[in-house]
Amino acid sequence: MRQQPLRNTVSLPLRPLARGELPRGTIALAKFLVGKVLVREDENGVLTGRIVETEAYPPGDDACHARSGRTARNASLFLAHGHVYVYRAYGTAMMLNMSSEEEGIGAGVLIRAAEPLTGIDVMRQRRGVEDVHRLAKGPGCLAQAFDIGFGLDGSAYGAGNALWLADDGAKAPRIGCSVRIGITRNADKPWRFFVRGSRFVSGPAKLNGQVRRPAQARG
Repeated sequence: MRQQPLRNTVSLPLRPLARGELPRGTIALAKFLVGKVLVREDENGVLTGRIVETEAYPPGDDACHARSGRTARNASLFLAHGHVYVYRAYGTAMMLNMSSEEEGIGAGVLIRAAEPLTGIDVMRQRRGVEDVHRLAKGPGCLAQAFDIGFGLDGSAYGAGNALWLADDGAKAPRIGCSVRIGITRNADKPWRFFVRGSRFVSGPAKLNGQVRRPAQARG
């Protein structure tokens, strides 16, 4: 069956966020992004989703891809904060990140999950899943729903580009904090942030039910 063109379905009062509005520093940026709107544009239309879960990978973190220095694969992590870093995990799943420090300092924020707002039918088509709560629940699912690929790597988040961030005036969410998911290095660091009580957040209920004070970290 021939796939039908995707429609522009944006109807929210979105205010694009300029890079200057993004906090400098990985931990601060990871918390800031929770509740903001992720916008994906291409020739087929526009999709939006509210970011409900992030993980921080600050400078010096052994779990960060930048730990061994700059390479062709991780170069986007060393760009000034506000750039796209895309990598493939487990050989199949794409992962969407944002560089989070000054030029030359490797660090980033993984965008783990989003609550779909517009373009939901398109996301269902891409994911092959009907349940709206599962469309962008987890970083691999989010990347598939928003059509994230290596072609976006190294680009800047910004209005007029394929990916940008926005504020729609929604009330600030109650943010929870836990250890990160699916890693072995620095696995005890509480650098995962999420909307408490959201059914769109990934991860086990045991972690999502915790109430912890976000850890302070340089960067």
